[in-house]
Amino acid sequence: MRIPAHSVCTAIRDDIVAGVHERGSRLTEEVLARRYGVSRVPVREALRTLEAEGFVVTRRHAGACVAEPTEQEAADLLEMRLLLEPLGAARAAQRRTEAHLKVLRGLVRLGQERARRGTSDDLRSLGGWFHETLAQAAGSHALTATLTQLRHKIAWMYAVEASPHPEETWAEHGAIVDAVARGDGERARAVTALHTERATPAHRLRLGPGGPRAERVRNSQHAVNTPSLRY
Repeated sequence: MRIPAHSVCTAIRDDIVAGVHERGSRLTEEVLARRYGVSRVPVREALRTLEAEGFVVTRRHAGACVAEPTEQEAADLLEMRLLLEPLGAARAAQRRTEAHLKVLRGLVRLGQERARRGTSDDLRSLGGWFHETLAQAAGSHALTATLTQLRHKIAWMYAVEASPHPEETWAEHGAIVDAVARGDGERARAVTALHTERATPAHRLRLGPGGPRAERVRNSQHAVNTPSLRY
Protein backbone atom coordinates (compact mmCIF):
# COMPACT_ATOMS: atom_id res chain seq x y z
CA MET A 1 0.00 0.00 0.00
CA ARG A 2 1.38 3.40 -0.98
CA ILE A 3 1.32 5.85 1.94
CA PRO A 4 0.11 9.30 0.80
CA ALA A 5 2.79 11.98 0.78
CA HIS A 6 0.54 14.34 2.76
CA SER A 7 0.48 11.80 5.62
CA VAL A 8 4.26 11.63 5.63
CA CYS A 9 4.38 15.42 5.44
CA THR A 10 2.11 15.70 8.48
CA ALA A 11 4.25 13.26 10.45
CA ILE A 12 7.54 15.02 9.64
CA ARG A 13 6.02 18.46 10.30
CA ASP A 14 4.64 17.32 13.66
CA ASP A 15 8.06 16.03 14.66
CA ILE A 16 9.76 19.26 13.56
CA VAL A 17 7.29 21.28 15.63
CA ALA A 18 7.82 18.93 18.60
CA GLY A 19 11.60 19.31 18.38
CA VAL A 20 12.28 15.70 17.39
CA HIS A 21 14.11 16.97 14.32
CA GLU A 22 16.21 19.84 15.66
CA ARG A 23 16.65 23.11 13.82
CA GLY A 24 19.53 22.88 11.37
CA SER A 25 19.66 19.07 11.46
CA ARG A 26 19.86 17.05 8.24
CA LEU A 27 16.81 15.23 6.92
CA THR A 28 17.97 12.34 4.77
CA GLU A 29 15.40 10.46 2.72
CA GLU A 30 16.70 7.04 3.69
CA VAL A 31 16.60 7.72 7.45
CA LEU A 32 13.17 9.34 7.27
CA ALA A 33 11.77 6.49 5.19
CA ARG A 34 12.90 3.99 7.82
CA ARG A 35 11.61 6.12 10.68
CA TYR A 36 8.11 6.53 9.27
CA GLY A 37 7.85 3.11 7.68
CA VAL A 38 7.46 4.30 4.08
CA SER A 39 9.40 4.38 0.81
CA ARG A 40 11.62 7.29 -0.17
CA VAL A 41 9.13 8.58 -2.78
CA PRO A 42 6.55 10.06 -0.36
CA VAL A 43 9.39 11.34 1.83
CA ARG A 44 10.85 13.22 -1.15
CA GLU A 45 7.45 14.73 -1.94
CA ALA A 46 6.89 15.65 1.70
CA LEU A 47 10.24 17.41 1.94
CA ARG A 48 9.38 19.52 -1.11
CA THR A 49 6.10 20.55 0.52
CA LEU A 50 7.79 21.34 3.83
CA GLU A 51 10.40 23.42 2.03
CA ALA A 52 7.63 25.44 0.38
CA GLU A 53 6.06 25.93 3.84
CA GLY A 54 9.35 27.13 5.34
CA PHE A 55 10.04 24.23 7.68
CA VAL A 56 12.84 22.79 5.53
CA VAL A 57 15.69 24.32 3.52
CA THR A 58 17.99 22.70 0.96
CA ARG A 59 21.68 23.41 1.54
CA ARG A 60 24.57 22.81 -0.81
CA HIS A 61 26.55 19.71 0.13
CA ALA A 62 24.06 18.93 2.93
CA GLY A 63 20.72 18.44 1.22
CA ALA A 64 17.46 18.91 3.11
CA CYS A 65 17.77 20.38 6.61
CA VAL A 66 15.36 21.71 9.20
CA ALA A 67 15.10 25.47 8.80
CA GLU A 68 16.57 27.85 11.38
CA PRO A 69 14.20 30.84 11.48
CA THR A 70 15.42 34.13 12.87
CA GLU A 71 13.80 36.07 15.71
CA GLN A 72 12.51 38.58 13.16
CA GLU A 73 10.88 35.82 11.13
CA ALA A 74 9.25 34.52 14.30
CA ALA A 75 7.99 38.01 15.19
CA ASP A 76 6.58 38.39 11.68
CA LEU A 77 4.42 35.31 12.23
CA LEU A 78 2.67 36.87 15.22
CA GLU A 79 2.10 40.06 13.24
CA MET A 80 0.65 38.07 10.34
CA ARG A 81 -1.69 36.29 12.72
CA LEU A 82 -2.89 39.65 14.06
CA LEU A 83 -3.94 40.52 10.52
CA LEU A 84 -5.29 37.18 9.28
CA GLU A 85 -7.22 35.81 12.27
CA PRO A 86 -9.65 38.79 12.23
CA LEU A 87 -10.02 38.45 8.46
CA GLY A 88 -10.88 34.77 8.88
CA ALA A 89 -13.53 35.58 11.49
CA ALA A 90 -15.08 38.24 9.26
CA ARG A 91 -15.28 35.78 6.38
CA ALA A 92 -16.71 33.12 8.70
CA ALA A 93 -19.55 35.49 9.60
CA GLN A 94 -20.43 35.62 5.91
CA ARG A 95 -19.86 32.01 4.93
CA ARG A 96 -20.25 29.74 7.97
CA THR A 97 -22.60 26.79 7.86
CA GLU A 98 -24.88 25.53 10.59
CA ALA A 99 -22.48 22.64 11.07
CA HIS A 100 -19.64 25.08 11.76
CA LEU A 101 -21.80 26.96 14.28
CA LYS A 102 -22.75 23.75 16.05
CA VAL A 103 -19.12 22.76 16.50
CA LEU A 104 -18.02 26.26 17.55
CA ARG A 105 -20.81 26.56 20.13
CA GLY A 106 -20.04 23.11 21.48
CA LEU A 107 -16.36 23.98 21.90
CA VAL A 108 -17.23 27.24 23.66
CA ARG A 109 -19.58 25.46 26.07
CA LEU A 110 -16.97 22.82 26.84
CA GLY A 111 -14.17 25.37 27.19
CA GLN A 112 -16.21 27.60 29.51
CA GLU A 113 -17.18 24.61 31.63
CA ARG A 114 -13.58 23.42 31.96
CA ALA A 115 -12.39 26.95 32.71
CA ARG A 116 -14.95 27.37 35.49
CA ARG A 117 -14.01 24.03 37.05
CA GLY A 118 -10.33 24.83 36.87
CA THR A 119 -9.63 21.72 34.79
CA SER A 120 -7.39 23.44 32.30
CA ASP A 121 -5.28 20.49 31.11
CA ASP A 122 -7.04 20.29 27.75
CA LEU A 123 -7.97 23.97 27.30
CA ARG A 124 -5.02 24.47 24.95
CA SER A 125 -6.20 21.72 22.59
CA LEU A 126 -9.79 22.97 22.81
CA GLY A 127 -8.58 26.43 21.86
CA GLY A 128 -6.70 24.99 18.91
CA TRP A 129 -9.81 23.16 17.70
CA PHE A 130 -11.83 26.35 18.11
CA HIS A 131 -9.51 28.43 15.94
CA GLU A 132 -9.13 25.62 13.40
CA THR A 133 -12.91 25.36 13.05
CA LEU A 134 -13.24 29.14 12.80
CA ALA A 135 -10.68 29.15 9.98
CA GLN A 136 -12.55 26.39 8.16
CA ALA A 137 -15.79 28.36 8.51
CA ALA A 138 -14.18 31.19 6.51
CA GLY A 139 -14.96 29.21 3.37
CA SER A 140 -11.58 29.93 1.75
CA HIS A 141 -9.13 27.11 1.18
CA ALA A 142 -6.24 29.55 0.76
CA LEU A 143 -7.03 31.45 3.95
CA THR A 144 -7.65 28.28 5.96
CA ALA A 145 -4.37 26.75 4.73
CA THR A 146 -2.43 29.92 5.56
CA LEU A 147 -3.89 30.13 9.07
CA THR A 148 -3.19 26.44 9.67
CA GLN A 149 0.42 26.89 8.56
CA LEU A 150 0.75 29.93 10.82
CA ARG A 151 -0.46 27.94 13.81
CA HIS A 152 2.05 25.17 13.09
CA LYS A 153 4.94 27.63 12.79
CA ILE A 154 3.96 29.59 15.88
CA ALA A 155 3.77 26.34 17.87
CA TRP A 156 7.24 25.50 16.55
CA MET A 157 8.85 28.82 17.42
CA TYR A 158 7.01 29.80 20.59
CA ALA A 159 6.05 28.38 23.95
CA VAL A 160 2.70 29.78 25.08
CA GLU A 161 2.05 30.48 28.73
CA ALA A 162 -1.29 29.30 30.07
CA SER A 163 -3.78 32.11 30.54
CA PRO A 164 -4.17 33.13 34.21
CA HIS A 165 -7.82 33.93 33.43
CA PRO A 166 -9.12 31.18 31.11
CA GLU A 167 -12.71 32.24 31.78
CA GLU A 168 -12.01 35.55 30.04
CA THR A 169 -10.39 33.78 27.09
CA TRP A 170 -13.45 31.57 26.58
CA ALA A 171 -15.80 34.52 27.05
CA GLU A 172 -13.97 36.12 24.11
CA HIS A 173 -14.39 32.92 22.11
CA GLY A 174 -18.10 33.07 22.88
CA ALA A 175 -18.32 36.69 21.70
CA ILE A 176 -16.64 35.71 18.42
CA VAL A 177 -19.16 32.92 17.85
CA ASP A 178 -22.08 35.24 18.66
CA ALA A 179 -20.88 37.71 16.01
CA VAL A 180 -20.31 34.93 13.48
CA ALA A 181 -23.78 33.49 14.15
CA ARG A 182 -25.38 36.91 13.58
CA GLY A 183 -23.49 37.36 10.32
CA ASP A 184 -21.86 40.51 11.70
CA GLY A 185 -18.51 40.49 9.93
CA GLU A 186 -17.23 43.78 11.36
CA ARG A 187 -18.05 42.74 14.92
CA ALA A 188 -16.42 39.34 14.36
CA ARG A 189 -13.32 41.05 12.98
CA ALA A 190 -13.09 43.52 15.90
CA VAL A 191 -13.62 40.95 18.66
CA THR A 192 -11.13 38.54 17.10
CA ALA A 193 -8.54 41.30 16.68
CA LEU A 194 -8.81 42.16 20.37
CA HIS A 195 -8.69 38.49 21.36
CA THR A 196 -5.58 37.84 19.24
CA GLU A 197 -3.84 40.97 20.48
CA ARG A 198 -4.45 40.01 24.11
CA ALA A 199 -3.08 36.52 23.53
CA THR A 200 0.17 37.69 21.89
CA PRO A 201 2.16 38.63 25.05
CA ALA A 202 1.82 35.05 26.33
CA HIS A 203 4.14 33.82 23.55
CA ARG A 204 7.75 33.19 24.56
CA LEU A 205 10.38 32.53 21.90
CA ARG A 206 11.88 29.06 22.28
CA LEU A 207 15.58 28.90 23.09
CA GLY A 208 18.22 26.59 21.68
CA PRO A 209 18.48 24.84 18.31
CA GLY A 210 15.73 22.33 19.03
CA GLY A 211 13.58 24.29 21.43
CA PRO A 212 13.06 23.39 25.11
CA ARG A 213 11.14 20.20 24.34
CA ALA A 214 13.80 18.61 22.14
CA GLU A 215 15.49 16.51 24.83
CA ARG A 216 12.19 15.10 26.04
CA VAL A 217 10.80 13.99 22.69
CA ARG A 218 13.84 13.29 20.56
CA ASN A 219 13.48 9.51 20.69
CA SER A 220 9.75 9.31 20.00
CA GLN A 221 8.52 7.27 17.05
CA HIS A 222 5.92 8.40 14.56
CA ALA A 223 5.15 5.73 11.97
CA VAL A 224 2.71 6.96 9.35
CA ASN A 225 1.30 3.62 8.23
CA THR A 226 -0.67 3.13 11.46
CA PRO A 227 -4.14 4.32 12.59
CA SER A 228 -2.52 7.02 14.78
CA LEU A 229 -2.54 9.66 12.04
CA ARG A 230 -4.32 12.86 13.08
CA TYR A 231 -5.34 13.80 9.55
